[in-house]
Amino acid sequence: MHYLSTRDARPRPERIGFEDALLRGLAPDGGLYVPEALPRFAPDFIRDLRGRSYAEIAVRVMAPFLGDAVAPAEIERIAADSYRGFDHAAVAPLRQLGPDLWLLELFHGPTLAFKDYALQFVARLFDAALARRGQRVTIVGATSGDTGSAAIEACRDSAACDIFMLYPEGRVSEVQRRQMTSVAAANAHAIAIDGSFDDCQDLVKAMFADAPFRAAHNLSAVNSINWARIVAQIVYYFTAAVALGAPDRPVSFAVPTGNFGNVYAAYVARLLGLPIADLVIATNRNDILARFFNDGSMALRPVEPSLSPSMDIQVSSNFERLLFDLLGRDGGALGRAMTGFRARGSLQIGTEELGAARRLFAAHVVSDEETLDEIARAWRGSGVLVDPHTAVALAAARAHMTTRRDAAAPMVALATAHPAKFPAAVEKATHVHPSLPPHLADLMMRPERTIRLPNDLKAVQDFVAAHASPRRGAAA
Repeated sequence: MHYLSTRDARPRPERIGFEDALLRGLAPDGGLYVPEALPRFAPDFIRDLRGRSYAEIAVRVMAPFLGDAVAPAEIERIAADSYRGFDHAAVAPLRQLGPDLWLLELFHGPTLAFKDYALQFVARLFDAALARRGQRVTIVGATSGDTGSAAIEACRDSAACDIFMLYPEGRVSEVQRRQMTSVAAANAHAIAIDGSFDDCQDLVKAMFADAPFRAAHNLSAVNSINWARIVAQIVYYFTAAVALGAPDRPVSFAVPTGNFGNVYAAYVARLLGLPIADLVIATNRNDILARFFNDGSMALRPVEPSLSPSMDIQVSSNFERLLFDLLGRDGGALGRAMTGFRARGSLQIGTEELGAARRLFAAHVVSDEETLDEIARAWRGSGVLVDPHTAVALAAARAHMTTRRDAAAPMVALATAHPAKFPAAVEKATHVHPSLPPHLADLMMRPERTIRLPNDLKAVQDFVAAHASPRRGAAA
């Protein structure tokens, strides 16, 4: 399988292999890597996943994307190692809340968030690829909360990389912050930026766009701009759907959405042949994606803090991958659309493209008040504590079930974080304080390493340059 940049406008776009796409993260032209073509899994292939472990399904689903970049035995070893430390035998278990409503619990990894499911795998791919090449990289990324802690945990003490994660100061929960700042690893750096997540994301993209800086420090990325993250997230859609009867029964998903990577992975799963009836985008008050799908216009507004801070995003990086498909995989058209979006603060597409988008996704906006109501409802009705992001997904799922395309398709809401990561909101709604699991019970007592920087590219680059290990090899 080969990969292309979404912004490559040349008649013959550059085609690269999986390992180069993995290590580059972001394309040199600022685009995101996508497969040149996708495989299609036959119903019998999907049926054969029944009864297999999460790691076994991961190997089978991801193998076509890795191609010959990683030997089959090595993929199996990495998958087994990646999910061995998760605290539930099923890794990503389903919990039934009603006749047609389920929760997909994606918080059983080391940092209690869905990002662990991809990053534990991707970090091991990085180590293996860099060892083969004799290289070292500098990973830079932006986080609205969970990516940072999952990435730092996955890359801590790696001999092949330094990692720098930017997060918006004061706009992540205390648990999220401490999970980043309390890691005592010389190669890990959590940086609080005076600004929003979008500001952090812009700083990261600017570092990648600075060709001399990118080359000098061998920059790479592990957040959801990296295609490998998307591949690894596809897996849990297959495990959930197969457990509920796929391919002989369609399944619907409601996904709390900020940077569009998680719901985009579900979109790819559908293209691979997984029978997904409805894909519901659940947003909070930062509703740019819902406005696009419901009103046809994507217009920037200031980021507003909410009870679900990991979704406090206006510029959703992975939306570019979907837009690339909607525009006929035309890199030139995509590049012009994204340049115009940045210049004008708004984006509109044609009637035909918008119709295609609406056939692919539905979108619902959930307020903070509705989020608290949903947390309380889940506790009263099922005795389940859910975090605010999961509550947004649940509320959107319930709202959509009355208009879903296939009434026989069960609705699965993604539980993307453990309730103890957002204890204040959970306690406000339920009067119950969620406890951290044993391996994080002393988190609030661990010493923090706090690094604060202004929203200034030079300041961030100077810090990275001063703390990154000497460059070795090249990432592409």
